[in-house]
Amino acid sequence: MSERLVIIGNGMAPGRMLEHLLEQAPGRYTVTIFNAEPRVNYDRIMLSPVLSGEKAYEEIIIHGDGWYIANNITLYKGHKIVAIDRTAKTVTSDHGVTEPYDKLVIATGSVPFIIPVPGHDLPGVLTYRDLDDVQAMMLAAQSRAKAVVIGGGLLGLEAAAGLNAQGMDVTVLHVMPTLMERQLDPAAGYLLQRAVEQRGIKVITKANTQAITGNGKVGQVELADGTIIPATLVVMAVGIRPNSALAKQAGIAVNRGIVVDAGMRSNDPDIYALGECAEVNGQVYGLVAPLYEMARVAASQLAGDEAAAFVHMDTPTKLKVTGIELFSLGDFADGDDRQEIVLRDASAGVYKRLVLKDDRIIGTVLYGETADGAWFNDLKKKQTDISEMRDTLIFGQSYQGGAPLDPMAAVAALPDDAEICGCNGVCKGKITGAITAKGLTSLDDVRAHTKASASCGSCTGLVEKLMVLTIGDKYNPAAVQPMCGCT
Repeated sequence: MSERLVIIGNGMAPGRMLEHLLEQAPGRYTVTIFNAEPRVNYDRIMLSPVLSGEKAYEEIIIHGDGWYIANNITLYKGHKIVAIDRTAKTVTSDHGVTEPYDKLVIATGSVPFIIPVPGHDLPGVLTYRDLDDVQAMMLAAQSRAKAVVIGGGLLGLEAAAGLNAQGMDVTVLHVMPTLMERQLDPAAGYLLQRAVEQRGIKVITKANTQAITGNGKVGQVELADGTIIPATLVVMAVGIRPNSALAKQAGIAVNRGIVVDAGMRSNDPDIYALGECAEVNGQVYGLVAPLYEMARVAASQLAGDEAAAFVHMDTPTKLKVTGIELFSLGDFADGDDRQEIVLRDASAGVYKRLVLKDDRIIGTVLYGETADGAWFNDLKKKQTDISEMRDTLIFGQSYQGGAPLDPMAAVAALPDDAEICGCNGVCKGKITGAITAKGLTSLDDVRAHTKASASCGSCTGLVEKLMVLTIGDKYNPAAVQPMCGCT
């Protein structure tokens, strides 16, 4: 008799976990999902292209209704779990549905942080986390009025670009001196700010929001220095917090997030947690690659592999704004035991910085030209000694050996274990092997069989080069459906 598996949440992490579990242990579980959102699983990474008008919601669905039916999965849409009874081993939704479980997976994601300034609860103040937020922003954008985005990190800049594309007059407020200061050094941050401003988006750094005011709705934003910025829409994109309240209420160990071991198991042996709500080895995660690693581990554990364990990984950061090329990885802070190699061409908008320690790459910032990101990532991951190529390292893989190579030759020179798709952890060998073994001829084929280029799409160019190298003229570029305008 199958065991009862209940999943709270239907985001990208539990969706990927189910894919793995159905492959590894088909029929072992009767699966029931409770999703607080009134819809199926979709790709949150692609909300920015939806906001900008480059994609429709239907194009970012991961698992449609038919997938759940085909896999005998019960999905409760629009049902928020309000109670977990660990003694009775049941969960109860806000619609009064109570479901028993043998194993429970909590994947409640995160909640956006709201700056507690006066007026934060006025109509017209939104956050940027899910499709409902995007639809509300698109509705507000129809006025072609003024919008203020509070937060100059990844989400804030993507929201600003989307609202700008929808015709709004957008101002970004960022409390730090540099945009995306967690991922970029000041030089790259300057180039990014210049590129954002060239799109007609105003940027104010060192901006401390004092209040949001208006007559019953948003009318303006007031800064601590007295600056007044008119606005009919305010988007707060100032960070997230693990959504762990439900677990805490049930007596499950919670710190910053739901505390789990390397097998994604909580202090209750029958309850697992994964995704943005989980805390493993003292860390919480918000990028998709580690969340998918959690999904892989949880699925293996549920399938009976008790040795499966989560391993921390550095994940590259890429901005999904059309026309802005940005890659950031690792640690780029200054230090006496570190050296750096910098290439800067401000007129061309190109900046590259490698941070080295003991002749190994520990950090990379690329702006304007990011084609060598995968190679630098591979060198960092393997902790390759770069002393013999140090003089030409900053110029990229094409220049190794003393003369520039054709870009295709540089891709061909990547080892089979070089990671091509950071979101899904897909290496070069898996892609080329699938192309050859399965006779794949289009990018959509590769996405379907390997998951490469199936999330944020920033690796699409590399995948296309691999297809050309592997099958030549048989590659069908006409079949390509770009993941977003940046690819």
